[in-house]
Amino acid sequence: MHRPLRLLPLSLCIALALPAYAADGDEDNWGLCPIIDVVPVFEDAPAPVGGIENRGSEPTDIDGGQLERAGTAEDIVVQDNVRLNRGDQFLGTDKLTYNAETGRYSAVGNVRYQDSGMRILAERAEGDQNADRHRIEDVQYQLTQRRGNGGAERIELEGARGRLVGSTYSTCAPNQRAWELRASRIEIDTAKGMGVARNATVRIGSVPVLYVPWFMFPVDDQRRTGLLYPQLSLSGRNGFDYKQPIYLNLAPNYDATLYPRIMADRGGLLGAEFRWLYERGKGEVYGNWMPSDKLPGDEPDRYLNPEVGFPVSSLPEKNRGQFALSATHNINSAWYANTNLGWVSDTHYFEDFSSSLYGISQYSIRSDAGVYGRGRYWSGGVMADHYQLADYTLNETNLPFDRLPRAYVSWAQPFMPWLQAGVDAEGARFEHQEFLGGTRIDVKPFVTMPLEGASWFIRPKLAWRYTAYQLDGNAQSRAEEFAQRNGGPVDPTRFQDSNLTRSLPITSVDAGLYFDRNTTFRGTSYLHTLEPRLYYLNVPYRNQDNFPVFDTGPMTFSWGQLFRDNRYTGADRQMDANQLTAALTTRFISEEDGRERLAASIGQIQYFDDSRVTLPNQTTIESGKSAWVADASVSPNDRWNLGATYIWNPKYRGEDFVSARVRYLFERGGVVNLGYRYRRNAAFRQDIDPPELRDQLEQADFSFLYPINETWSVVGRYYYSILDKKELETIAGVQWESCCLAARLVGRRYLRNRDGELDTRIMFEFELKGLGSAGQNTERVLRRGILGYDRDDLYLVPPTSTQRLNSGSGQVESTPDPTL
Repeated sequence: MHRPLRLLPLSLCIALALPAYAADGDEDNWGLCPIIDVVPVFEDAPAPVGGIENRGSEPTDIDGGQLERAGTAEDIVVQDNVRLNRGDQFLGTDKLTYNAETGRYSAVGNVRYQDSGMRILAERAEGDQNADRHRIEDVQYQLTQRRGNGGAERIELEGARGRLVGSTYSTCAPNQRAWELRASRIEIDTAKGMGVARNATVRIGSVPVLYVPWFMFPVDDQRRTGLLYPQLSLSGRNGFDYKQPIYLNLAPNYDATLYPRIMADRGGLLGAEFRWLYERGKGEVYGNWMPSDKLPGDEPDRYLNPEVGFPVSSLPEKNRGQFALSATHNINSAWYANTNLGWVSDTHYFEDFSSSLYGISQYSIRSDAGVYGRGRYWSGGVMADHYQLADYTLNETNLPFDRLPRAYVSWAQPFMPWLQAGVDAEGARFEHQEFLGGTRIDVKPFVTMPLEGASWFIRPKLAWRYTAYQLDGNAQSRAEEFAQRNGGPVDPTRFQDSNLTRSLPITSVDAGLYFDRNTTFRGTSYLHTLEPRLYYLNVPYRNQDNFPVFDTGPMTFSWGQLFRDNRYTGADRQMDANQLTAALTTRFISEEDGRERLAASIGQIQYFDDSRVTLPNQTTIESGKSAWVADASVSPNDRWNLGATYIWNPKYRGEDFVSARVRYLFERGGVVNLGYRYRRNAAFRQDIDPPELRDQLEQADFSFLYPINETWSVVGRYYYSILDKKELETIAGVQWESCCLAARLVGRRYLRNRDGELDTRIMFEFELKGLGSAGQNTERVLRRGILGYDRDDLYLVPPTSTQRLNSGSGQVESTPDPTL
């Protein structure tokens, strides 16, 4: 039985050897590249159908102008525009000779090959299919699923092994060969998925800039042990800073990465990351260790001087490090276990190793572990958390209470279209290194009637809140602790009872109307809405002055606070209320594209009675009117976006909060952002406090990415504290980009410690698109500092680099080092 004719083996993917070593490049910008095909589209080839996974089961169709055969054992000769098709593969040539008995074949003249990933031109191909030996001469190739092209003098294949002689690869157009990767010889073993390149050079133009006599690289998507791209930078604090990641492929479902790092002015550091994945869960653990750090010895006053902060007993020069763990295990379809653990060696660690404002502001590390569940109408969990101090200007008294453990459940279920019932319940044991703890149970059942129509809604709600405490210590110790935390002498008889309870009803009615009309403004049709809303809340007064404060604080007054039944987080305080919120919202929605071009809201609370429930050292909210809250957002077109929030307090006849933001989008991806923020000190008392304590925050932020032309652009940011009269971060840089090359030079000054001292860093990055980059990763810094540097950040989610370890959500960022 004769063996059937097959297309050239290995799909000629041996030509991808150099591109396989290169970076994927899917995220690079190829908009500046000319539309030029190194290998033109084959007009006689059908469009590829399917992919490599389907080829083995597909038949091969042969079509040619003339067919000659001298005898049974003689060669089959097909010539004049020969075409072979199998699945996504196509092979065309002027003349094909094939002997079914010996397996020898030759394709001569205008050899053309394509599949779903590439197109290839060659002058000649010959081989022996029985022996699986092949030779292809004078090859040119072009990738079609990603950018890349090149060639080879010849390709020699034998079984799973192959050799390329005189190979090239580049992502540049053939008439703009800005860079090219060349190798005199590449040996490939597709069974092992590895290749060895000899005498490889990277050329910028015609000038070789990098020579590697020998290196090994992968030729498929399998993970392999090896070096990753290094990171280099230069700063006033660290000096020359070099990090060399080393990837360890340990098993198909777990791996590790080592991060040896040398800082010329400080010493060496070793970081390590281990990741695992299995059917029902995943995890990641990260840590680093610095045996000796020169920085504390260079600045001893920052560590030992009591005027700077709470001094340490000795300089943290030895064995500095951190640890982070994040893991999840799915128990079943409803329940899962999750943990996020963190630790640092000393309270100066984040400040000394961070290059972001996040590191400067991080004052604690939260670790938690628990089991959580969620169903159609319920959610719940049992967990525990712990806090570690990470700010040397504070002491342990500033840390939140640990919850060891905490259990909670929330249930809400509709029984009829107009009736819904539910309950929110929590039980927690609170402990603290410096303060007395206790146990708290909080239960809040409710029933609501969501009545609504197309142009109206009314949602009455009745809840009952019951809270009970079992407190540690005696009356004397609790009185002394209260005096320590809040000041002033306290009568111990006030804290006689260690078992406290609170029980009260909470009644609210939320109602609103929707009015709309069609209107035209400057020739554009809009749907104009008017949405009045009333929210009435009634909660009777219960004296809670003797209640502890475990996890409760005041919420920031904002638009959302107008419609909440409590102005405090946590269950230690439930405010009393007899109040009515009146609010109005209007919108202009474009009828052409459905986008909201204008939204403006204003609202205020009318307090019919004094609200007497407060936290220690807070004042009663007197009857009358609250601050006005106004919020507006305007997008007159797709380029401009303006937004503002303004809270004006009639009591002080001044603003409590102001936020204004303006964004303009240029063509070619440019953006300008301008922001201003002001907040009054919530604890400021005009009658007794000096004016300099009135303001809590006042900042201005200006950032931009401005394209000068198609290849040059400038970037910058100026983040300034008007209240403190000092800059928080300054960025200035220039970028050059062509079709396949990019270079960025960025200078940055940022806060290096809590004393307001600034560090200066110069970063340079040179990128060969589709191959890799050398220097510091400037894009991470620019995306974090300039909203819209990556245009997708405006419409999707913030950059992943802004997600941090041990934040309030307890999530771990994508980069293993949370100090970056």
